Amino acid sequence: MRYKPNLQSLKRHKVPDWFHDAKLGIFIHWGLYSVPGWAPTTGKFQEVVAKEGWESWFTKNPYAEWYPNSIRIKDSPSQQYHIKTYGENFSYDNFVPMFNEAVKNWDPNEWADLFQKVGARYVVLGTKHHDGFLLWPSKIQNLKKKNYCAERDLVGELTQAVRARGMKMGLYYSGGLDYTFNDTVIRNFESLLTAIPQTPEYLEYANSHWYELIDRYKPSVLWDDIGYPAAANLNELFAYYYNKVPDGVINDRFALLSPPGSVHFDFRTPEYASFDQIWTEKWECTRGLGYSFGYNRNEGLEHIIPLKELVCSFVDIVSKNGNLLLGVGPMADGTIPELQLRRLIELGRWLDINGEAVFDTRPWVKAEGITDEGIAVRFTHKQESLYIFLLDRPKQNQVTIRSLQAEKDATIHFLGEIEALNWKKKGEDLVITLPKDLKESPAYALRITPKSKIHPED
Repeated sequence: MRYKPNLQSLKRHKVPDWFHDAKLGIFIHWGLYSVPGWAPTTGKFQEVVAKEGWESWFTKNPYAEWYPNSIRIKDSPSQQYHIKTYGENFSYDNFVPMFNEAVKNWDPNEWADLFQKVGARYVVLGTKHHDGFLLWPSKIQNLKKKNYCAERDLVGELTQAVRARGMKMGLYYSGGLDYTFNDTVIRNFESLLTAIPQTPEYLEYANSHWYELIDRYKPSVLWDDIGYPAAANLNELFAYYYNKVPDGVINDRFALLSPPGSVHFDFRTPEYASFDQIWTEKWECTRGLGYSFGYNRNEGLEHIIPLKELVCSFVDIVSKNGNLLLGVGPMADGTIPELQLRRLIELGRWLDINGEAVFDTRPWVKAEGITDEGIAVRFTHKQESLYIFLLDRPKQNQVTIRSLQAEKDATIHFLGEIEALNWKKKGEDLVITLPKDLKESPAYALRITPKSKIHPED
């Protein structure tokens, strides 16, 4: 199928099975901001904005990748840290040689091995963040700052390593912000909108980068951020992309300044947030392992998402037609901080046992349920099996799932266990006898084959 540069043609593009099946991606923020690696540990994005407002968010921004904006806000914690650590006359651009020196010994294969071990199906790497620094040797150089790019082709090297292990590779590009073209200090939501460069010069620059990234790396995901210049012909860009990468997907963040429905996308991207029901459109929750996407040296164990919360959130997302794009913030030299590394490995171990109920599944007729003792339940399914997640450990040796029925010949297994479980019908509910030696786990997954039925009234 050849796509034409109009909405009608682009809407014919269906979200490919690989993206529905993938469930877990790794989001990498890595760049000059990784050298200072500093931000206050203010809290989660949605919670802080809701409680304190946008001005407080930007002043105390916990996203370490926003460091170049944060240090320009008078008396902000980041500005105070920068002056104390580097001095008043130390420019952000002075991090360029420090970063290029740090990445000399980086091995992309170590990252790819780790992400594969965790169970991720795709990786999204930031190619240019809001500071404008490039992680690939572009032919389209920044005329305002010469050699403002990494000396190694970090994008190409990681792309090769990721694909060699059977994972998909996506690319992030900050199309809406580039401080080298518009250095407006962002203090609130209004200044965020005015900071988006709208000049023909920047539009040509950003467009040329996207076309170059598509031609050179053929990314499976186009992940834009903070909108795009209003004069852009996005239909033309998207048609070009789909004709080059038919099974690629495009996120919804090109459309920040556009009327609803006027810009095509394949999936939505709520940040540190989920939905309360099954969403018919494909979506992807994105969040860091801590409060920041980029490396923040201030984050301790108390700021890293607990394994139980991570697993239960992931299961909830998947049950409602979402993927989880989990942020990893490496140090400047490519080292993944120990606390992040530990949490990734723990997630991978849980998926080694329970991944069957996550990967390649689809939402069931409902996402949520509950047991008679109040334990939250989530559902997924594939082929002839229904999967049930218990988001806490039952206190009894039996668990009763409300408003759930099973076929007479159904078999029920705990994932990771060989022996089938005993079960019975109790009115409109399903009663399952659990293994005696139930091991501690952040969540438990069961498989019912053939699929169960919910009570007709639900």
